[in-house]
Amino acid sequence: MPTVRSVARHRTRAPLWARLMVILGVVLMAFSAATLLSGRYLLIRYAKSLHLENLLGDARARGSSIDGPVNVLLVGLDERPGENADGVRADSVVIVHLPAGHQQAYLVPVPRDTLATIPAFPKSGYPGGRDKVNAAFEYGSQGGGGRAGGFALLAMTVRQLTGVSFNGAAIVNFGGFQSLVTALGGVDLCVDETVVSIHVGTDASGRFHPPYQMTDDGPVPIPGTTPQVYRPGCQHMRAWQALDYVRQRELLPDGDYGRQRHQLQFLRAVLTQASRSRVLSDPVRLDAVLRAAGPALTFDGGGAPIGSWLFTFRNIRADRSVLLKTNGGAFNTAELDGQQVELLTDLSLTLFQQLRRDALDEFVAAHRDWVVSPFS
Repeated sequence: MPTVRSVARHRTRAPLWARLMVILGVVLMAFSAATLLSGRYLLIRYAKSLHLENLLGDARARGSSIDGPVNVLLVGLDERPGENADGVRADSVVIVHLPAGHQQAYLVPVPRDTLATIPAFPKSGYPGGRDKVNAAFEYGSQGGGGRAGGFALLAMTVRQLTGVSFNGAAIVNFGGFQSLVTALGGVDLCVDETVVSIHVGTDASGRFHPPYQMTDDGPVPIPGTTPQVYRPGCQHMRAWQALDYVRQRELLPDGDYGRQRHQLQFLRAVLTQASRSRVLSDPVRLDAVLRAAGPALTFDGGGAPIGSWLFTFRNIRADRSVLLKTNGGAFNTAELDGQQVELLTDLSLTLFQQLRRDALDEFVAAHRDWVVSPFS
């Protein structure tokens, strides 16, 4: 039996754009529900752009009704459309909880490095074991299991870890992020600190060239290249700039905490851009935006039709959505067989217990410091 040893510090390899895309997809769905319901043709058109698939397997909640409390498992993958899912690990895992009144949404991330017991999965030949929770997707996708098998095993693992069963599920990937922001015409972002890109730069001739080489000791500058730099102040960013900006972590003073803050700021900027440009109230423009993201979204409605899901989300707005910090946003790191893993704290287990009771409002009232602000 492998042993788990506590360690003092953890250099996280948390998700990049995928975590952001997961949150963004859900909020756009919530914000656009009322507009979609106003036009039957647009609803049918959007539904046709979605890839529907049975993802949840045995982790599905009993029954197909979404009249009461609703839980959706959202997963972001580091893949491109058409790629084979074998060998892919989940980049982000988020539980979206809608209380019974469907007036707000709580987004609760499950850290991808969380140590979990992964059940045996005969469909892919996986015998079961302990590993990081995001490894469940890889193990379930092997042996021809594909994305559906990967998601099913991940969902079973998350259910065993948190006790939460799911009414619906979704997978989002990179392609939708860039095309979505392009469809919006870019976004206005207020940069809060100097951010140096390790991915985008130019050489002496002005041609694109990566400015850094990644090594085991971190990024090393490549001579003769100049990195893209995002300086403090409010500015308009094109899709590629916004993507590059929210990916940066290695050279930030606060590392992944800074990246997470920038991702939340970006989310707010996207919603602001959509509101200012009247995307959410203009069926034609909204249609273009949703069709840009649709091919990157795989959805499992748990037996309930798309129209019912959009109706369920119709009253949710940004000020009614709450993003929580699992483990209070602090590392709780241990070592398992030479690799660093995260352990859920007792208070995080209480958080999931309150989620199952549909009592997250009580948890938030008692732990305001676990709520993420877009600018903190």
